Amino acid sequence: MSVRLIWTGLAATLLLAVAVAGSSASAATGPAKGGTKSCHLSASEGRHLGTSYVTSLHVKHTGCSTGKKVTKAFHKCRHQNGGPAGHCKHAVRHYHCSEKRYDKLPHVQYDGTVTCKHGAKLVKSTYTQNI
Repeated sequence: MSVRLIWTGLAATLLLAVAVAGSSASAATGPAKGGTKSCHLSASEGRHLGTSYVTSLHVKHTGCSTGKKVTKAFHKCRHQNGGPAGHCKHAVRHYHCSEKRYDKLPHVQYDGTVTCKHGAKLVKSTYTQNI
């Protein structure tokens, strides 16, 4: 078994556990400081929003349904422009997004934070992308 496969499996298991624990906690908290609302993500939703795992989703002046649509559109754009390591350089669903990547494991995975804005509306998510 390759080291890459072992690391990927370990990281995926850990991140899924964190996502499930985080989404359970955020569902109970309701609106956060500054009017930002945490959106509940089921384990299935976290895996089907266009990246390996969406680990958190917060919205302001919009709903969680819109937040999920914007998040999915952003990751679709990213994948259409370079695959798993791609970048989205244009607006999605009228939202302009910026992205920061961190905890990079070359050729394995990375984590990212995406902030999408449309006027006063805000959608912010964190994710993990397996490469």
